Amino acid sequence: MEQPEDDQFHEGLSRRGFLTAAAATAGVAALAACSPSPNLQSGASASGAASVTTTGAVDVRRITPPKLDNARLGKHVLCYRPLRKGSPNLSVETVGTTVVAHDYGHGGSGWTLGPGSAKYVVDLAQASPQGAAVAKDAPITVVGAGVIGLFTAYELVQRGYTNITVMAESFDDLTSHNAGGLLAPVSMDNNPEMQKTIDQIGIDAYKFYASIANGTQPDFKKGAVVVPAYFEDREHSGLEPYVGQVMQPAKDVVLDFGNGTTRPMVSYDDGIFMDTAVMMKELTDYLKPRVQFVQKKATDFTALGSPMVFDCTGLGAGALNDDAEMVSVQGHLVMLKDQVPADLQSMILVYFDEGTTKSGQKIKRSFYIFPKHLLDSGPNDVGVVGGTFIEGGTPETPNLDEFDTMMTAARNFYGI
Repeated sequence: MEQPEDDQFHEGLSRRGFLTAAAATAGVAALAACSPSPNLQSGASASGAASVTTTGAVDVRRITPPKLDNARLGKHVLCYRPLRKGSPNLSVETVGTTVVAHDYGHGGSGWTLGPGSAKYVVDLAQASPQGAAVAKDAPITVVGAGVIGLFTAYELVQRGYTNITVMAESFDDLTSHNAGGLLAPVSMDNNPEMQKTIDQIGIDAYKFYASIANGTQPDFKKGAVVVPAYFEDREHSGLEPYVGQVMQPAKDVVLDFGNGTTRPMVSYDDGIFMDTAVMMKELTDYLKPRVQFVQKKATDFTALGSPMVFDCTGLGAGALNDDAEMVSVQGHLVMLKDQVPADLQSMILVYFDEGTTKSGQKIKRSFYIFPKHLLDSGPNDVGVVGGTFIEGGTPETPNLDEFDTMMTAARNFYGI
């Protein structure tokens, strides 16, 4: 069991292409409060939070800040996201007589792209001459039991394959259980020619999660809900390609925290939050009667005895495939406890400065908060606050001082 101050997982949040884009703001110090709007009248908003309207077109939404005193801070998590430069590896190759389908390197977008990515790669495998020849009852191995691996196994079951093994070193307390849960393409570094494909994969994933949220998905009834997602602007949300396809246009709003602090934001009122620990349990419970789970480390795809293998190994794919484009992106986040769950039914993501950590690593700082709830925690232990994006960060350079910096930024955002 990992210690609270050093839990490790590979999923997190950042904006699309943050490694090469300019900083979204001048820094934490630039978080000056806006003046409250006069003559506000209460009303209901699409977000479910209290909304205030004026005689103009401004939509002001009253949001009660979370309790961020030290006594309300829970598990501290140090994470490592599996970023592949130039886009995830979504490809199929034949190694000897084995068809190997790769699906890894999603950065902080594993959950955002998971079901759509699984569909895309299984399509590729079935369309290849060797993959098309694999019988539905032939042994198939999925290597990796995170969100990508489980969604791949689920997709294979849906296609009628009946002899599936999910192989991994561990199945509990993984990257994917601890991930934040905002549906947005984040912490990626995609080549422009790949972006259209990534957008379509994300749209397919949105449709899948929306079916859970609206109760029409036949196999899963929990794990995804619709809540408003707030960003500083449309560009940095990464969601504009989804608008007109599966999402409504963003709205210009002002968040009023009831303490004299307001923030101009944009709101995607049909944002989707994936309750990642819940969804992992849903996937595992569905798959257990239908596939075999084997706890073992894979070192050679051709030695697994399967004519078709799906490589969903995340950060481990760097060593397994000798893939020099793989890099870890370290992140810091803190679980909240003793909150009022009704006050946390929205998502916020803003970006701060780029700089250098004390260990000399490039860092992109942000503030995000989502209504995440761990399965082993109490009903009022709701909310996760992040976060940092440190390219090349390792357990040898934990940058633990960033936890305090991050929480200071969160309090400043709310005017606490």
